[in-house]
Amino acid sequence: MLKQKLVLALAATFVVTGAAYAQSARDYISVVGSSTVYPFTTAVAEQFGKGSKFKTPKVESTGTGGGFKLFCGGVGVQFPDVSDASRAIKKSEMETCAKNGVTEIVEIKIGFDGIVIASSKKTKPMALTIKDIWLALAKEIPEPGTGKLAPNPFKTWKEINPELPASKIEVLGPPPTSGTRDAFVELVMDHGCKEFAAIKELEKADEKKAKTVCQTIREDGAFIEAGENDNLIVQKLVANPNALGIFGYSFLEENLDKVQGETINGVIPNFDNIADGKYPVSRPLFIYIKKAHVGVIPGIKEFITEYTSEKAVGDEGYLGKKGLIPLPDAQRKQVSADANSLKTLAP
Repeated sequence: MLKQKLVLALAATFVVTGAAYAQSARDYISVVGSSTVYPFTTAVAEQFGKGSKFKTPKVESTGTGGGFKLFCGGVGVQFPDVSDASRAIKKSEMETCAKNGVTEIVEIKIGFDGIVIASSKKTKPMALTIKDIWLALAKEIPEPGTGKLAPNPFKTWKEINPELPASKIEVLGPPPTSGTRDAFVELVMDHGCKEFAAIKELEKADEKKAKTVCQTIREDGAFIEAGENDNLIVQKLVANPNALGIFGYSFLEENLDKVQGETINGVIPNFDNIADGKYPVSRPLFIYIKKAHVGVIPGIKEFITEYTSEKAVGDEGYLGKKGLIPLPDAQRKQVSADANSLKTLAP
């Protein structure tokens, strides 16, 4: 019992001294995470730095998965205060956080984004379906007639759908550490495969195998991992008019002079279609706050207030001009109230 009390006392001392050290060693907010959320957080950080007594936060684009890895590393000056995310935190990431002493996390939904499939403006737009995209990118697909799974044989879009061009299938997309990749798999790959009777039958027999078949992207050069830098994908589309690229709507909005968004299931990726839920590939965006750092690293609470304010994320907010789709007004007000009261996620 004495030994247990001593361990607890030492742990408490470590947290307190760690917090004090953080206060003396870092006087700015550290943000990591999603490349999609990066431009929004950067804009908030710049406004915050100009309009307050606090230093401009340092924002790094590491990808959603990479951001959570850093964020969940522990409490103290060497660990980030905020993690941007283009998907909700996973149970496994919450468990990693908890193991490392990050037990109180504030989740803030900042708005919505669409995942677009884009091409150079030099090419004729394509009218894609989620089924077409899955057939183009899945590693294994059912053979026509037999329904048996076989390596993906398709080399051109026309082989998949005669309405599509005879151009080579070449898609630039994010790596597995990206929240955009996670959301793309969930919203496109998981749905596209369900259009096949053979996959539905497989799901009844072996749900785990069916999920793997649905989600596994081919590795024969048709899909090219282009890193976490969405601007780089835009540049590559300009250089290669035959390629398609996968990234967040905000990057399409910023580069409409160079690239165009392909319609998916007959719906154009634009602000209105994403806002009202018509566009099928849309998702919420988040930031996560380490509550243990609030009151230790200067300005975190004030940064939350700025990020959840109407002037930032309201219908006419400055993040809307950068492509963020705002939450409905009542939901935004509730999110703001919860965030500013530092309401934490359940363990």
